[in-house]
Amino acid sequence: MVPSRRAAATRPGLLALLPGLLAGLVACASLDPPEKAPALLAIPAGWAQADAAGAGASSVTEASLAQWWQRFDDAQLEGLVRSALQANTSVQAAMAALRQAQALRDVAAASLWPTLGGAASAQQGTAGGHGTGSNFKLGLDAEWGIDVFGARRAGVDAGDASAAASEASLGDVQVQIAAEVALNYILLRTAQARRLIAADNLASQEETLQITLWRQQAGLVTSLEAEQARAAVEQNRAQLPALQTSIVQTQHALAVLAGQPPAAMPDVLDLRADRARGMAVPQARDELALSIPAQTLRQRADVRAAEYQVAAALARVGQAQAQRWPSFAIGGSLGLSAATLGALSSGSAVLGSLLASVTLPVFDGGALRAQVRVQQAALAQARATYRAAVLSALQQVEDGLVALRGDRQRLASLRLAADAASNAALLARQRYSSGLIDFQTVLDTQRTLFATLDGVASATADVSSGQVRLFKALGGGWPPADQGPRGGGPSTLGTQNR
Repeated sequence: MVPSRRAAATRPGLLALLPGLLAGLVACASLDPPEKAPALLAIPAGWAQADAAGAGASSVTEASLAQWWQRFDDAQLEGLVRSALQANTSVQAAMAALRQAQALRDVAAASLWPTLGGAASAQQGTAGGHGTGSNFKLGLDAEWGIDVFGARRAGVDAGDASAAASEASLGDVQVQIAAEVALNYILLRTAQARRLIAADNLASQEETLQITLWRQQAGLVTSLEAEQARAAVEQNRAQLPALQTSIVQTQHALAVLAGQPPAAMPDVLDLRADRARGMAVPQARDELALSIPAQTLRQRADVRAAEYQVAAALARVGQAQAQRWPSFAIGGSLGLSAATLGALSSGSAVLGSLLASVTLPVFDGGALRAQVRVQQAALAQARATYRAAVLSALQQVEDGLVALRGDRQRLASLRLAADAASNAALLARQRYSSGLIDFQTVLDTQRTLFATLDGVASATADVSSGQVRLFKALGGGWPPADQGPRGGGPSTLGTQNR
């Protein structure tokens, strides 16, 4: 809009008063003191179960944890994780949320700059059937809000922190998805291994049943032994459908995690039973030297996200406080106005104005003060969420370490038991064929062998799953940035010796 000549003539006097007005308002204004930093959250100097991670020379670094699944030396696992990190719907949603946060930050940053707009109009008037003349206008309007008390700057800081929090939240989603893919892949391989064990045990019991039937025909055993052998065969046969169901369902879960329809996974993994033999449960190399707890917190995406949320909330408190004080703006316009298009080029058609304005909240019923309290409460929530994230991270690592130690000890004992059970089952079959022992002894040894072999497969899966959970607890699965937000982050946490 093009202001009138009268308005343009009144501006110099107002502009002369502007410096004194600004100085007086700035001198009398005092923002509330900033929020005090949260009390230091003491963290331990080391892990209580650090030796459970396994001996080795390599240290945990952000680079080594970013793609921890490569430690399992399984090409199919690596391919599934890569596909999931690209096509998973949760990852894509988090990427969209990051782009949104970055765009909102740019919106806040744009408020620091002047705005410039243009307008053009043509008017033809009539009165009583007679023309009253024409009017043509061209103009530019400009306005700049002076950020005296930092309200806009605080909004930009909040936008920066929110965008960084969204980026860290994207990293947290990547961490979750990578771990979920690995856990499901381990579950798949475990179900395949257990199915092979059940199939081998079924074949052994079918051979025992055939021997029992031959001995029954020869009058060496009764029908009781034959029925017991037949019952054992069918009991083991009943295990196979349940294991096959687990295999197919886990296959569906992997497909969905990779952003594909449930039935698409056979194109990626050949899961046919006759090709499943030899597909071992993957395990990571035992060469993990743990970083200190403080460094672990810097590596975790969820802790980073909570840290940035605290910074964003703190900036919004400052923004709410600044909005209680006057706001200043300078605006102006430059335009052309004439009765004809040709007259627009004459000097008399030029119109210009300059405007300085001050807006001061006088009475709002306490709304602005209440808004400050709203943001202070949000800051308290963000700090509590941050502390909870730190404590949860410490617990997850400690829980993962102690679980991994127990699983490894159990696996070692089960392997020894499986070796002994295998020898016992072989001796029992040989002696039963020679008539030296009864059938019940054979049946007991076969059941023990199957139970121990199945236990070894399950314990192996528990160790592998524990390794995945430990990598996840240590913050693996995303490439974190080197720097965190200004203040309030894990680097400010205190440490204490155990």
